[in-house]
Amino acid sequence: MIELAFSILASDFAHLADEVAAAERGGGTIVHVDVMDGHFVPNITFGPPMVKALRPITKLPLDCHLMIEDPDAFIPAFAEAGADMISVQQEACRHLHRTLQQIVVHGMLPGVVINPATPVETLIEVLPMVHYVLVMSVNPGFGGQQFLPLAVDKIAHLVELREHMGLNFRIEVDGGVAHDTVASVVQAGADMLVAGSAIFEKGRAEQNAVEFLRTARAAVSKS
Repeated sequence: MIELAFSILASDFAHLADEVAAAERGGGTIVHVDVMDGHFVPNITFGPPMVKALRPITKLPLDCHLMIEDPDAFIPAFAEAGADMISVQQEACRHLHRTLQQIVVHGMLPGVVINPATPVETLIEVLPMVHYVLVMSVNPGFGGQQFLPLAVDKIAHLVELREHMGLNFRIEVDGGVAHDTVASVVQAGADMLVAGSAIFEKGRAEQNAVEFLRTARAAVSKS
């Protein structure tokens, strides 16, 4: 099932509740929260207080992507704030297996993320324990970047591994995913699509989400 995980990083924060509601009306089923600390990536965004503020305004799952240097220190706070899903960067986790276990212990669905320069093979040992793998199709840190086509091969590789290992993790993709790039990632096998600028641009979140999902689902039927 193709799902839209709309990234609030691109939304109008002054009208966040309205923006989330509009994206949800357009078919969005996951709220994606980009958490950046200014150390692991060159930007600072949200922390647990944003998740806590979001929790009362939507029943949708809150998908928190931790682009931070010490995710273990913050997992309990995100759980308490109301996060449903947490993904951590393979590159930031010294003890990745333990970190993923901690996400589960705190009652959330665990995900693992790889940056454009990180091979899929680095995840083989933890694939049996994750709910989803997030493939970055830009170098993380800022919204609105150009899609990197090498992500398509990584997604296809993950599909092959999933089949070979008899697993059922989902494949999420984030970075430059828009109306002109979504078909390629869907046809490669991604089924959780993170989009920010493509959804919230021009204040048309509902219409943009409808059109984005229509394009994505049309690509599935052609593949």
